[in-house]
Amino acid sequence: MLKKVYGSAVFGVEAHTITIEVNIDKGIGYHLVGLPDNAIKESNFRIAAALQNNGYKIPGKKLIINMSPADMRKEGSAYDLPLAMGILTASNQIKEVNIDRYVIMGELSLDGMVQPIKGALPIAIKALEEGFEGFILPKENAKEAAIVSGLKVYGVEYISEVIDYFDKHKALEQTIVDTRAEFQKNLEHPEFDFSDVKGQESIKRCMEIAAAGGHNIILIGPPGAGKTMLAKRLPSILPPMTLQEALETTKIHSVVGRIGAQKGLIAQRPFRSPHHTISNVALVGGRSYPQPGEISLSHNGVLFLDELPEFKREVLEVMRQPLEDREVTISRAKFTVTYPSSFMLVASMNPSPSGCFNDPNAPMMSSASEMQRYLGKISGPLLDRIDIHIEVTPVPFEKLSDERKGESSVEIRKRVTKARALQTTRFLDSENVHYNSQMNTKQIRKYCKLDDTSIQLLKTAMERLNLSARAYDRILKVARTIADLEGELSIESAHISEVIQYQSLIERDGLGDSKILNYWFI
Repeated sequence: MLKKVYGSAVFGVEAHTITIEVNIDKGIGYHLVGLPDNAIKESNFRIAAALQNNGYKIPGKKLIINMSPADMRKEGSAYDLPLAMGILTASNQIKEVNIDRYVIMGELSLDGMVQPIKGALPIAIKALEEGFEGFILPKENAKEAAIVSGLKVYGVEYISEVIDYFDKHKALEQTIVDTRAEFQKNLEHPEFDFSDVKGQESIKRCMEIAAAGGHNIILIGPPGAGKTMLAKRLPSILPPMTLQEALETTKIHSVVGRIGAQKGLIAQRPFRSPHHTISNVALVGGRSYPQPGEISLSHNGVLFLDELPEFKREVLEVMRQPLEDREVTISRAKFTVTYPSSFMLVASMNPSPSGCFNDPNAPMMSSASEMQRYLGKISGPLLDRIDIHIEVTPVPFEKLSDERKGESSVEIRKRVTKARALQTTRFLDSENVHYNSQMNTKQIRKYCKLDDTSIQLLKTAMERLNLSARAYDRILKVARTIADLEGELSIESAHISEVIQYQSLIERDGLGDSKILNYWFI
């Protein structure tokens, strides 16, 4: 007898429906075809033990199972449950009713317990698109899948519950999630707040500008100056995610199984901080069966690279294309997957290997050659994509001991959100541009016009600091953001004066070498 059960495979962040055809005929044997990987091929042992421990068995006949489409590779143990249900229905051990109206996924333990899976959200979205009535999956993933309205989602703990649902019509508890209520609930006060930061007013201002324009930023300062503390608080002042952004972010985290049982929708902007020993594959994604990397897990959030020069140069270089295109495309012989990666890059570094460069209270411990090797780890093309460079100095004792709270992240976020709203209106007709840091040359010329005073100031700065042509566009983009924060229609000389300080700490000379500059020239 031939029976069909439906599962799903996830490629990139999209799901594809898999038809599991189970045919039982005369003879003896167990044949599983359709490009299954080793985890699926081993499923017959888990299924046999789970069925036996629940009063059922794999029939002693010729069993042929095809996973269609047969030319699409299937991976993982999440097909245990649909395979088991297909075997039970094909062998008439249960009297199924309308099992073909459901997508079924789950890994089986030997006692029949259903273990969690990856990619529940994209699977649920695909199931709804293709007209399935419901989705049966592990209970731990039910809340995540129930974000999709219009699809009946049933979370189960044991295979016996699924068997009873189809064979004995015993009802399953449907998981229902109010997506918008869940979204609003998650928009609570951030864990890390700028009100906890003592002093550093100029750095807070710089972080506000970066958040308002979506600008990448690098913090340069000695150890203990507060670079990491400031970076961790940047997501708290970014505009709240829209529901669409939250769904996009949740899909990516769902694919790698990073959503807990109690968390359905990710509404807080992600903050990822990989160690400097990370590989390029772990950063951008890949492997033989591609998975998202850290830059995709940072989508709609912040990627923080602490001690930037300590990262391998080839690891940093692979970020150049994602920073430009805001997506990562991974190609293999038989398929290509694309992961979104629209994130803000926040980097930090010491000004020298010893961290004491320009510190009057500490001796210079690094030679010129050591400084050159240290800074040479950061390439010019990567620096081109970092709009703001800011010096972070240690906080004096008087400010550290001050008990007064600083301005909260909530208040700063209000100004950032208002500036982003202006940019949204400005770039309404631009499909791929949403905020100032994404402007191309044509848009810079259109929206960043300067008066004579500002032009002269910018000319003086570029001549005295020997800034490159690429710094010119960066200055205009950041100046446009400062003007937006202040509600100004045009860029003023004061905006140019401020932004110059955020551009000239680290630069490349004509030979491609790095150098630290003294920007206090005004």
